[in-house]
Amino acid sequence: MHPSILGQFPVVRPRRLRQSAALRQLVRETTLSARQFVLPLFVRSGKKLRRPIAAMPGVAQLSLDEMLADVTAAVEAGVPAVLLFGIPDTKDTKASGAYAKNGIVQQAVRLLKREYPDLLVVTDVCLCEYMAHGHCGLVQQDARGARILNDPTLKLLARSAVSHAEAGADIIAPSDMMDGRVRAIREALDAAGFTETPIMSYAAKFASAFYGPFREAAESAPKFGDRRSYQMDAANANEALREVALDIQEGADIVMVKPALAYLDILWRVKSEFGLPTAAYNVSGEYSMIKAAAAQGWVDERALTLETLLALRRAGADIIITYHAVEAARWLRAG
Repeated sequence: MHPSILGQFPVVRPRRLRQSAALRQLVRETTLSARQFVLPLFVRSGKKLRRPIAAMPGVAQLSLDEMLADVTAAVEAGVPAVLLFGIPDTKDTKASGAYAKNGIVQQAVRLLKREYPDLLVVTDVCLCEYMAHGHCGLVQQDARGARILNDPTLKLLARSAVSHAEAGADIIAPSDMMDGRVRAIREALDAAGFTETPIMSYAAKFASAFYGPFREAAESAPKFGDRRSYQMDAANANEALREVALDIQEGADIVMVKPALAYLDILWRVKSEFGLPTAAYNVSGEYSMIKAAAAQGWVDERALTLETLLALRRAGADIIITYHAVEAARWLRAG
């Protein structure tokens, strides 16, 4: 063993440590628990509505009654938190449904807090699902083409965040990637009396091909252009750290890296550099690839899923947002 390594770690005999399953557990460096999982849910109006997402086996758009059924299963499995995405009946160019008092997310939050007061309810704050054009902010079209209006969008994001807090949301999670949105939301929440409501910022959110199935689930694909002007270039690691630092300065309490699996280096650096509670979003494309391969019999779904989630923990994730949450929780309970 190299002398520098000898100075840092105790000398062990791995062969002997691997002989006993109980001993392996005792010396295990990283643990995975259902208490670290957050289950994303897609909610919409209606009754007894469960609209499957073709690209995401096992995931569906849910009416509120069906949402409750899925939450019951999650709670029984030991999952402590959900992340809500809303799909409105109508969309417009001002994202009115995002901040409507009786919007679908607002209804879902009130119902969940009434039925499951101990459940941690996180709400995604973005405008893309509610915009007719599918972008995350207000759009201006002129001779130069279409462009996102960053600063006017902040007012709508802040208004949405306050409406979620008023409904009873425990954590506000802005995912839009507009510059300055954490500060705008923090100031709006404080002014409305929600000084104790934390913000979980999608701080390092990359423009990624892994989001494809999500856009079907949330009905949020842009009608024109793409989101590369406000989401991050996958090539830029140092920029991710700058984005995280800015969000922390603006008042983020929890920071997130999205996607997760292809960005483990970013996750590790964010956790190591800042030490804040750190979330990783195990996104739709990552989920769908495992499901598709498992359906073909090419991989062991249980083993690959748990290994993937363990990798996120090992890289620094305190919180894992994953569509595997209920299945993984049950597998962990089974041992």
